[in-house]
Amino acid sequence: MLFTIRTRRKEAAWEVVDSETVDPVPMYYDDEDLDIRRVSDADTSATYIFELRQLPKRDHMRNAVLFSREQLLQSAMLNQYNVLLLESWTCTLYRRGKHHRVEVRYSGRPAYADGKVPRRLPPFIRVLEGRHPSIC
Repeated sequence: MLFTIRTRRKEAAWEVVDSETVDPVPMYYDDEDLDIRRVSDADTSATYIFELRQLPKRDHMRNAVLFSREQLLQSAMLNQYNVLLLESWTCTLYRRGKHHRVEVRYSGRPAYADGKVPRRLPPFIRVLEGRHPSIC
């Protein structure tokens, strides 16, 4: 026989333990003193995956969303933007055996505003607070 068939070892699939989604939300309104100079033509988004080395705790998902937002804002700054006008995110907790993983997909509409831009928390971040520790 010239060829051998190699079969891949079967791995268990990741099971979704918990998931939260926040649809696009405006972060600044007309009545605020924000001098917008330019706005990106399209939203920017990124997906971040965090491997947990221990059992998930209450703040793991929250911290993952906060970190993801900062990373997305940093990448927007590379294109000369300094604020996200609209923001949305999805945070999912996965489990495979004893291993856990958090995946965050964060999206926003970058813009450039003059002056000091007030920093805000991601929209509806409090939905991740108060989760039962055995879930997240």
